[in-house]
Parts: sequence; C-alpha cells; structure tokens
Amino acid sequence: MGYYGKLDLKQEVINLRRKGLSYREIVQKVRVSKDTVSRWCEDIRLTADQEKKLQEKRKFGQKKGSMIAANRKRQKRIDDTEKLFLESKKELGQISKRDFFISGISLYAGEGNKTDRLVGFANSDSKLIKFMTLWFQVFCGILPNQMKGIIWIHDTNDVTEAIQYWSNLTGISVSNFYKSYIVKSKNDSRKIRKNIHQYGVFSIRLSNAKIHRKIMGWIYALFTGKIPSVPLHSPVAQR
Repeated sequence: MGYYGKLDLKQEVINLRRKGLSYREIVQKVRVSKDTVSRWCEDIRLTADQEKKLQEKRKFGQKKGSMIAANRKRQKRIDDTEKLFLESKKELGQISKRDFFISGISLYAGEGNKTDRLVGFANSDSKLIKFMTLWFQVFCGILPNQMKGIIWIHDTNDVTEAIQYWSNLTGISVSNFYKSYIVKSKNDSRKIRKNIHQYGVFSIRLSNAKIHRKIMGWIYALFTGKIPSVPLHSPVAQR
C-alpha cells in the first residue's frame, strides 16, 4: 500500500472513531491492527454520549461472554453426567431376579412403613413407586387391586390430576385411593420451598400382618447377615 493509500486508510479510521465506534468495531471494518487504530486515534476525544454508549456495549459484551461461558459450563456438566450414567449402567450390568429382590428390601428398609401389620411405601419419585409396585407383586403376591393409595400434596397443585397420574402409573384403581392429605401453603412463611412436587408424595398401602412381618424378616436377615469383604479402592468391587 502506498503513502497516499495509508493516508486514506488513516482518515477512514479517524472518521469511524469520531462517529463513536470502538477500536474492536473499527478493526472489523478496516483491515488494520488494533495497535495501529489505537495509535492513529489516541488524540481523538469522544463525546460524553459516545463514551456512555461504548460503556454500555462493553457491559453487554461482558454479559454476553458470561452467558456463553455459563452455557458451555452447563453443557459440559450435561455431557459429563450422561457419560457417567452410561458408565454406571455398564457397571451395573443385567439385573437378576435376586438383585431385584435385594433392591426392594433395601428400599423398603429406608422408605417403607415399619408399623406392625401395615405394609406401606411412600415416595415422590415415580421410578421408585413403579419399582416397588412391581416388587410387591413379584415377591409379596400383592396385586394392584389389593393395594390402596394415598397422596400428600400441596393445595396449590391439582389433586385430581395427581390421583389420575399415580393411578395410571401403579395400576391401582382410583376407587382404592384414600382421601388425599392436602398440605396448606404458608404464604406468610419466610421459608422458601424449592421442591413442591407436582403430583405430591404417593404412598402404597396394604393392611396385612403376615406380609409385613415377612418383609421385616427379610430386612433383618439382610442387614444382620455376613457382609462379604470388598476392596475399599473399588466402587463396584471389581464385579
């Protein structure tokens, strides 16, 4: 580029700066380095309004950059979680009937009703309720038409919708549901509830002393039995 060509280019850069463009914006329009733009425009003073607009652009750019970084971080977390789920599924392998049996006993030990004669399991997680509904059928011989259901739900949620949801999931007839327990919302409370479940907490119920005592016997046998030695460094006992 000749001398006069550089003068024209410099004048173009100066004119753009006087219009209030940032160095970055000028570089995008004119094929010169940012250092060159800075040197050519060092004596140009912008108006207060131009400075204000540039500051707003910088803030917007910073906010946009933060959002992009946050989105990338969130996507990485999603990708990492999916990878871990796949690894976990591979480590678990095929579930045997005995695995199913032991898992149900463990779940009942944690979330099941311990009161004599009353078989019951409560949870808000549909996967666990579905699991235990099938477990009761397979190992306790309890059919859905023998089970009762009851819901604990906040008064801000649709009770009728929740009843139909749990009925469809478990196969328990709506006519076998007890009256739902409605939890009143405390509007004047400072405590913020983050987990208000749409369909509430569902409980499977059955009054049967023999079955209840059988389950409690399984729990006792499982947790008082001899636990095999497991290498501490292996999360899956190296299968």
